[in-house]
Amino acid sequence: MVYLALEVENIDESVDYLKSHGIEVENIRIDEITGKRFTFFPDPDQLP
Repeated sequence: MVYLALEVENIDESVDYLKSHGIEVENIRIDEITGKRFTFFPDPDQLP
């Protein structure tokens, strides 16, 4: 499986934008090692 990671300036605004366009977004989590916040959302084929 291949993942594509995107870095954004404001994850909260980005999540709100995706949700406003009908895209389901998982809850924001914090990486235990880096302390960075992240989330996942499905691709156009609804794959994780």
